[in-house]
Amino acid sequence: MAYFSPTDDAAQRGGKVAADIACALLLLAFSVVFFGYLGGVVAFILLEAALLGVDLLMPTEADARGGTVR
Repeated sequence: MAYFSPTDDAAQRGGKVAADIACALLLLAFSVVFFGYLGGVVAFILLEAALLGVDLLMPTEADARGGTVR
C-alpha cells in the first residue's frame, strides 16, 4: 500500500508528513514521561512499529476487491 495515493496533491502530501511528524513527537514525549528515557525510546519504537504494521495491513479503496458477489 502506498503512503501517498495517486489523487493526493502536494498540499495533502505535505500535510500527511507534517501530521505524522507531530504525532510521532507527541508519542515520543508521552513515552519518555511515562517510562523514562531508555524505556520511553523502547516503548516509542515498539509503538511506531505496531502502528506502521497496522497501517500496512489495512485495505484502501485502491486495493483490489476479492470475492465480490455479482
